[in-house]
Amino acid sequence: MNKKIIYDFGSNNGDDIPYYLLKSDLVVAVEANPVLCDHIKNRFIEEISNGSLIVENCILTAEKSANKVAFYVHKHHHVLSQFPKPNHVENFEVIFLQSKNVTELIREYGYPYYVKIDIEHYDQMILRELFNSNITPPYISSESHSIEVFSALVSLGKYNAFKLVDGCSVSTRYKDADVSTKNGGIKYSFPHHSAGPFGDDISGPWISAANFVQVLDLAGLGWKDIHATNTSHPDQN
Repeated sequence: MNKKIIYDFGSNNGDDIPYYLLKSDLVVAVEANPVLCDHIKNRFIEEISNGSLIVENCILTAEKSANKVAFYVHKHHHVLSQFPKPNHVENFEVIFLQSKNVTELIREYGYPYYVKIDIEHYDQMILRELFNSNITPPYISSESHSIEVFSALVSLGKYNAFKLVDGCSVSTRYKDADVSTKNGGIKYSFPHHSAGPFGDDISGPWISAANFVQVLDLAGLGWKDIHATNTSHPDQN
């Protein structure tokens, strides 16, 4: 039996990890900010020790792995830290880190069941690298600051069903939510800055690509995650 592996790209402070551990056999968390990465390692000592969690402190890229790559840590809001050079660089501290190619990372640990991508202003590049390498997991999500994210999911990833999670309302809409785990259904409350649920744990039916365009038009882009699946859903709108 194949292991269910979840990749958490852009783990931040690790608030998504407890939920992902409930849903999988292995979580691979990738975070570039060394301070946040150390926080994750201290927070999940037991899970790292028993092999259910792997933490990678690196810059995830669509390019070849390299040493001493620039990463921009926001001086006031760590969630705004990014790999691409920002417009207002005076608001950031530049540090240099090891980078890892996303395809190489997945080949190292195993094919994904779900991939969460939350890498400021670089999500679409990671998506393209995955799809060009024929990596199309059953479930995938990406923050939707750009319409290119949805375009890549449809045209390159060939995903056929979608849902939208609003980042601002995750902690209220999904408080005491019904979620499935390896050991059955439970009630679970998502923290404010977490990405929230994925897959069938997201409320509402899956939506076709044609109808999802209207959903995006009404909801707008920004702090919202587009979730996609390539599994069959007979209740799809």
